[in-house]
Amino acid sequence: MTTTRTYLITGASKGIGRALSQRLAAAGHGVVGIARRADDRDFPGTLVSADLSDRQQADAVFADLARRFRFDGVVNNVGLVRPQPLGEIDLDSFDAVMGVNLHSAIQATQAVLPNMREQGWGRVLNVSSLTVLGMPGRTAYASAKAALVNFTRTWALELARTGITVNAVAPGTTETELFRENNPPGSEGEARYLASVPMDRFGKPDEIAAAMAFLLGEHSGYITGQTLFIDGGASVGRAAF
Repeated sequence: MTTTRTYLITGASKGIGRALSQRLAAAGHGVVGIARRADDRDFPGTLVSADLSDRQQADAVFADLARRFRFDGVVNNVGLVRPQPLGEIDLDSFDAVMGVNLHSAIQATQAVLPNMREQGWGRVLNVSSLTVLGMPGRTAYASAKAALVNFTRTWALELARTGITVNAVAPGTTETELFRENNPPGSEGEARYLASVPMDRFGKPDEIAAAMAFLLGEHSGYITGQTLFIDGGASVGRAAF
């Protein structure tokens, strides 16, 4: 018999977050998603509107949800990227990227932590990125995503004896709506990204979600502090043929 769990997912309305929400709901789990806009009537769960760049609003929303639901896990998926090359980095933009990617992860995790501690079971999943290995123009974003990897390792050690695991995924280029808007089929951008992927194709949101669902589930209890690259081999290197 499958145990029914309830998960909080930030950045849940599109792309990987939406694919994960659908997969978890299809498996019978409860999903509470947070997105800037909550006008999606087909969302497979409860969708809440919040601007997670607003620290006070985020605190209030997370506190309210923690009172209304008994969460078994949290997925820190929301992200903000503002590409700027060295020499043109604006510190306000840098701080904004750090705030959305990192502050919200701390706020969400701390909001759901008491219930997970009480029941002796929980899952924290941070969404990092292949960019942690380096990418031009991504000083802020790559740094934030690298910090999430360190959150993962630190929190895993702190929670190792509580029944709560903490892991991260680092997706490579994924064929989301946003990616296709900026890199249509046949474009120079598509070719540039594809050249770095040994499998010679982009990931699908549901492929990323499938791995995430495993790390959130019952059979991943001895995995903690790890970062799983889901990138078609891009983190290994371009195939030499």
